[in-house]
Amino acid sequence: MPPSSKTHPGDNGASVGVMDSHRGRLAALEEEMVRETAVTPKELIYARGTLRLYHYLPQTPDVFRIPILLVMSLVSKPYIFDLTPGQSLVEYLVRAGFDVYLVDWGVPRLEHRGLGVDDYVADLIPDCIAKIQAQSGVMDVNILGYCLGGIFATLYAALNPTGPLSSLLLIATPINSLGMEMQRKLLTTDGLDPDLIVDKLGNVPPAMIEAAFQMLRPLQKASGQFVLINKMDDPAFIKATLRISRWGADALPFPGRAFLQLAHDFIMENRIVTGDFEIRGKKVDLREISVPVLHIVAQHDHVVPSAASGDLVRLVGSGDKEEWVIKGGHVSLIAGVAAVTKTWPRLVSWLAPRSI
Repeated sequence: MPPSSKTHPGDNGASVGVMDSHRGRLAALEEEMVRETAVTPKELIYARGTLRLYHYLPQTPDVFRIPILLVMSLVSKPYIFDLTPGQSLVEYLVRAGFDVYLVDWGVPRLEHRGLGVDDYVADLIPDCIAKIQAQSGVMDVNILGYCLGGIFATLYAALNPTGPLSSLLLIATPINSLGMEMQRKLLTTDGLDPDLIVDKLGNVPPAMIEAAFQMLRPLQKASGQFVLINKMDDPAFIKATLRISRWGADALPFPGRAFLQLAHDFIMENRIVTGDFEIRGKKVDLREISVPVLHIVAQHDHVVPSAASGDLVRLVGSGDKEEWVIKGGHVSLIAGVAAVTKTWPRLVSWLAPRSI
């Protein structure tokens, strides 16, 4: 055996010891990180099935008159809105004087497989708004929707043109499925069969949701592990990275009927753009939206590329409408240094005059 290929008995043990040490430090940091997640003070004001509606306690002497409701995607937990002190959009909003509410859809069980887009848009969101009206004493409400939550918020706004909505804020919201090439490929006859999945499983499992996102960037997880190893001497960086990766992996089951509606009517047939998407038998026309609309999109979003999100502002009927294109990716719009220093201050400047 050539000298260069010789091994030494102690080398492997040393390597294992280093890896064990790294794992221990990562585990300790993760425990600390969990304790620091979603800690902005709040109260539960309504529960219905798995749904929970929270009101964040005011932190300023004066509060803007019109409250804001945060609407998350069905497949991701909403703590990305309240990630950790200093990195929390909720904390930022309440400290700026906004009256903030959040709907947490919860974790659907098998008995919830019949929940469809209709139920969320035409029943659950209006129900939450009614509870906010009763709690706040104000009839108007602003809505902020993120990703799939933005689709629900947009559909609600279009179906309620004379309703209580004051303004509509959207972050990374897909509207034109022709721009979602990977998702469309996954749902063709050569890819996944959505009907078979729901027929066999009821709800789409979280592992399948996570795998679909991983396919969008197949090397991201492995490269992230290498970055963590190289940054073990920077606990702040490690915790920040773990928070985002933990949230991304913390996927939720997708209620079967809602998944089928979105798979067929949105992804495969692009019915929101064509004006043929129906909620309880009524076609949704985005031109019916007349309230102020702000859509914030990421320049390098691999989940919702600009080809999928860019048509939203064009399609809504509002006279007061804007699209902001921010450098970064899907998550950096709502968490991270760029969000704190750039996106959130601009968002607050836009929202404040529309909340009085």
